Amino acid sequence: MKQNIGSLDRTIRIVAGLGIIAAGLYFGSWWGAIGAVPLLTGLVGWCPPYSLFGISTCRTRT
Repeated sequence: MKQNIGSLDRTIRIVAGLGIIAAGLYFGSWWGAIGAVPLLTGLVGWCPPYSLFGISTCRTRT
């Protein structure tokens, strides 16, 4: 798996994922589990839909 998520994108995903999980815990809703998706993609640095559509937010080295 080649990384296709840049550093800003990763940071946003991690913060959003943690926020969604925290909101789910606060409100006692299982919907907070959806926060695991952006959190995991941010931690791993790879997003399957990005890969499918050929999108990458990583800087390329020339």
